[in-house]
Amino acid sequence: MRIWQYSGTKGGLENNLKLNSTPLPVPKHNQHLVQVIAMALNPVDYKLAEMPLVGRLIRPKLATPGIDFAGVIVTPAKDSSLKSGQLVFGASGASPLASGALSEFTVPQPASSTSIPEGVDPIQAAGLTVAGMTAYQSIVPRVTPGDRIFINGGSGGTGMFGIQIAKAVGCHVTTTCSTENVDLCKSLGADEVIDYKKGSVLEALKICEPKLDHAVDNVGHDKDLWWHSHEYLKPGAVYIKVAADLSLHSVMDTIKAKIIPGCLGGVKRNLEGFRPSSRREDLIELVKLMKEGKIKTVIDSKFSFEEAPKAFVRLKTGRAKGKVVVDVAVETYNKSWA
Repeated sequence: MRIWQYSGTKGGLENNLKLNSTPLPVPKHNQHLVQVIAMALNPVDYKLAEMPLVGRLIRPKLATPGIDFAGVIVTPAKDSSLKSGQLVFGASGASPLASGALSEFTVPQPASSTSIPEGVDPIQAAGLTVAGMTAYQSIVPRVTPGDRIFINGGSGGTGMFGIQIAKAVGCHVTTTCSTENVDLCKSLGADEVIDYKKGSVLEALKICEPKLDHAVDNVGHDKDLWWHSHEYLKPGAVYIKVAADLSLHSVMDTIKAKIIPGCLGGVKRNLEGFRPSSRREDLIELVKLMKEGKIKTVIDSKFSFEEAPKAFVRLKTGRAKGKVVVDVAVETYNKSWA
């Protein structure tokens, strides 16, 4: 098979990827062997790898990036109910540095993948895992129908799913984006959209009535939003930081916000960090919502397998409206395994 691999990130991950040829992976008893149809990129695919110390210490000598995939089972895992020829999607592996989706074949575990229902496009399913589960897990367990929630960053991959998922479970959604993405966020179901280019997000939130029940921050740059969260969130509400600025100053500011009691000048609402878990039951719920037409993957751009480095260049611009997808074998997989 062909596989994209890197051994360093100097000058950017996209400049270090090499298209190599290797034997097909041999699955363990608890792994499927899957031919990859398409995969989608996430910021975590390059951000951790490019951190100077983390990347060198944890990364394998040769690593293949990519978590999100959709594919077709060649050989199912032992005791799996899935069969050869079934379409599946999910997380290719557990390590964000080397999950292995950017290859022609991969070996996901049944616990982190599930079948694609009839009628769901594999390209749509390919972009669902990381951003979809992040949105789902940061919202659904925390809200009830009728709640009013704030999603900071509605036009990113996670934010787009967040808007749709929150609406699917009956919430009123206030979100933020730039001027050019206001219509997109509204089309996904957002009730109120704050254009951060036209004024202060915090000041706009302060006048929300009634106050909001929940907040999810997919941006993480504006510390005033969590330091002053008591001015627009109800007592007992939680502010979840999905994204975070990893600079030392920002990390120390977040630690200070969490450890100083509110009565002594700390954050007066619950502030929590967040990391998604790869859970098959959540994947099943997400793809069910997709089949029902309640959520969709917004595709920013598609690149061929040979153009994978260009896909990373697009992702790193920060201007992608939706998911950046790599077409690995969309036109040929049926012929390969019919």
